[in-house]
Parts: sequence; C-alpha cells; structure tokens
Amino acid sequence: MAGKGDMVDRIVELTGFPKTQVALCYDTLFDLIGEALADGDKVSVPGFGAFQVSERAARQGRNPATGETITIAASKTVRFKPSKNLKERL
Repeated sequence: MAGKGDMVDRIVELTGFPKTQVALCYDTLFDLIGEALADGDKVSVPGFGAFQVSERAARQGRNPATGETITIAASKTVRFKPSKNLKERL
C-alpha cells in the first residue's frame, strides 16, 4: 500500500462501503488532523502514534555555494512518535 488510492481500495475491499464514502472519510480524517495541528494541538491515534507540532529556533547556517553565513528563520514542523504497538509490528 503506497498511496490514497491503494488505501481507499483496501478499505472498500474490507468493509464493502461505497468507494466515494470511503474517499470522503479519508479526506476528512486528514483534514481534521491538519486543522488540529495548525491550531497547535497534539493528535493521538491509539495503537498508531501521535502527531505534534514542533518549533525550530532561528539559527546560523552557511551557504554551501559561497560560504557566506546566513540566518535560517525559525519554523514549525510536524513530528510523529509511533506507538509501542506500531513499533512492535515493525
């Protein structure tokens, strides 16, 4: 399973629900996760893991082409911590 289409097809196969409804649920789920993360909330999916926004401070870096020192702006990123169950499955 690699992408949305593969996952939606597999859910349809397992549940028998209409493909359009499964695709809508899939899109809605990830929209809701994105909204929660944008609000700064932590999103936990029991048995799978947790998504959390992490802030990176501004820092000094170097332009590899010129060697010039530059300031890299502060930014936010999403971190994922797998659950114990997921780790054991791997």
